[in-house]
Amino acid sequence: MKNLLYIIALFVMQLQVMAQDDLFDILDNEMPQAKNYVTSTFKGTRILNGHSIENRKKGTLEFVISHRFGRVNLGPEELYGLDQSNIRFAFEYGVFDDLMIGVGRSSFEKTYDGFFKYKVLKQSSGANSLPFSASLFGSVAYRSIDDFEPGKEPSESDRLTYTTQILLARKFSPGFSLQIMPSYIHRNSVKINDDPHDIFAVGIGGRVKLTKRIAVNGEYHYTVNPLASIDAKNSLAFGIDIETGGHVFQIILSNSITMIEKSFITESTDDFFEGDVHLGFNISRAFQFGKHKKRKLDNK
Repeated sequence: MKNLLYIIALFVMQLQVMAQDDLFDILDNEMPQAKNYVTSTFKGTRILNGHSIENRKKGTLEFVISHRFGRVNLGPEELYGLDQSNIRFAFEYGVFDDLMIGVGRSSFEKTYDGFFKYKVLKQSSGANSLPFSASLFGSVAYRSIDDFEPGKEPSESDRLTYTTQILLARKFSPGFSLQIMPSYIHRNSVKINDDPHDIFAVGIGGRVKLTKRIAVNGEYHYTVNPLASIDAKNSLAFGIDIETGGHVFQIILSNSITMIEKSFITESTDDFFEGDVHLGFNISRAFQFGKHKKRKLDNK
């Protein structure tokens, strides 16, 4: 009788364990899986010349200095281009985590620009996963330089150029990311009648991470219908990202001396493979307003 009671007790315990396992299986099937968003597709808000998919976090004000020197093949008389330079200062602010705005001023053509960048889709894994991220970018540039003949000064609206881009990016692995950038640029005025007011282009950029803090980037923009008034070249750039804790320092080699979309996409005239290479850099300093989470280094 004692042995029989032991057998019955073991049988009842086994039934309880099986019932619990079935209940857990039901709960796993009914409960939604967690969605994990991909981060650090690129380290900074720029790939090199152009914008990346990344935004500054809410409440972050960033002061950006971008610099491009003259052509390296100018030789020692011009200190290999270092005697010439184009510089852009900008303030960029994270209104929300998904919305960033900014204003800047370039020494080239004394141009003022403003932009917004809004992330509409986020790459994720888990439930309802998405294989890529997408942002909408828009900017307006005002060419303030007075280099016109007397009596032929343009109106204020004729000085404006507008840029619209869709930024599509995917982080394929912890060490490799790729971005495609369909672009539309509208110029209110052109130099000659053969110049298009509306220019279409497509860009591609990538990042290959070498260490936790260093990555190599590349960027290329193909213009479908270039300006006829200049010998326009497609913009090409290579560079190195160096993360210095809180911001990214970029060293760049490019055939473009300008740093806003309407200029480097449509107005680059130098040939990278003929030695018309401009050394440059992007450097920034971020200031945080309000509470924020401490940023962690991307070790993945």
